[in-house]
Amino acid sequence: MDKYEPLWKYIKENGKESFKLSFAEINEIAGLPIDHSFLTYKKNLVAYGYKVSKISMKEETVLFEKA
Repeated sequence: MDKYEPLWKYIKENGKESFKLSFAEINEIAGLPIDHSFLTYKKNLVAYGYKVSKISMKEETVLFEKA
């Protein structure tokens, strides 16, 4: 099981074309903080119909878009 699966399910259920989540929101939804492994796991999001469009370290946000 993908450690970010709860986050991927949340994103799929959201249904919007694109939206941002803060690192804090991701931590709350996924039950774990975003870390370097997120860069590896983000490819699994495509199976849920979305992709990671942008990660802003300055704003501490991630932009998700429908794939």
